[in-house]
Amino acid sequence: MPAMLTEADVRKLMTDPSPDARVETATKVSQAFYGGELSAAERELAAEIFRIMVMDAEVRVREALAINLKASPELPKDVALGLAKDVESVALPVLEFSTVLNDTDLIDIVRSSGIEKQAAVARRADVSNNVANALIDHARAGKVVATLVNNPGADLKPADLEKAFAKHGNDPAVSNSLVSRGNVPLTVSEKIVARVSEALREHLLSHREIPAEMAADLVMQARERATAGLLPPGIKSADVVDLVKQLRDNKRLTPSLILRTLCTGDITFFEASLAVLANMPIVNARVLIHDEGKLGLQSLYQRTPLPANLYPAFRVAFDVAREMQYDGGDNDRQRFSARVIERVLTQFEDIGNDNLEYLMKKLKQLAA
Repeated sequence: MPAMLTEADVRKLMTDPSPDARVETATKVSQAFYGGELSAAERELAAEIFRIMVMDAEVRVREALAINLKASPELPKDVALGLAKDVESVALPVLEFSTVLNDTDLIDIVRSSGIEKQAAVARRADVSNNVANALIDHARAGKVVATLVNNPGADLKPADLEKAFAKHGNDPAVSNSLVSRGNVPLTVSEKIVARVSEALREHLLSHREIPAEMAADLVMQARERATAGLLPPGIKSADVVDLVKQLRDNKRLTPSLILRTLCTGDITFFEASLAVLANMPIVNARVLIHDEGKLGLQSLYQRTPLPANLYPAFRVAFDVAREMQYDGGDNDRQRFSARVIERVLTQFEDIGNDNLEYLMKKLKQLAA
């Protein structure tokens, strides 16, 4: 490790006070300080040198200090703050790596700084929940929030991710980062799907590539396929109920979405949908749905606004989904869905032409 300044170094600095000489001095002293080979007296002397150099008019001198002292746990607090509040080329290494700065320091800097300094804080190995929320609240660009969400060391609760999307979800970088993060609530993922779908619809309409009705149908099918794909195995019923309520409140809980998910074997979403639409606790709804007779599900279904002529399809799809299992192979979800739809269609010989045509249209959309 480099040693402290020698007599020759001091003499050179006094006879050659050029920026290059000062940069060399800053580098040598800061490396010796970080290396931990200095005595207590030498460390005090080094700290005084830093306090002088942190005010040096030459940016390169301050950059040398920042680069070499950014990870020093013994850097004096006033020096660390001086560097952190400097121009970006000086501040960024300290903001990203210095453990001397506490949450209060970082939050103050986040509130008063520009994009690059905020992004440096967002890249820190550990970002506390308080600092993370300050970044979400005061971010001057989506880049900052995307950097934060992409950081596995950032302490972000589900509610924080909800807020990040609410404030910055229009930025594609933020939406993409949320999609990639592991603990994003289902409700946020669904909002991202809906926003992307709406953007696609507007694009198709503005470019007049297809008729408006066809564009709406295609976008709805794509949105519902994506929404159905959000539901992982073993998800908590409470999370599914929250998702269903959000879909209902935004008029996205369509009969085709409910039937689509049921045809992929997702009974929990079906249970939650009927419970929410019937304004009934999911525990009570399950008792009716799983009634061994035919009256339980039928009576519950009739309490919902779902189309009466789709009840036979839901009845058969539920029965088949309860009987069948995934085969465990590649694309087993798609094969399962195809088998359920096939079974549904084979059991409708006496449904009536009008109802059969309506059902065929819906099932063709599901299979698309």
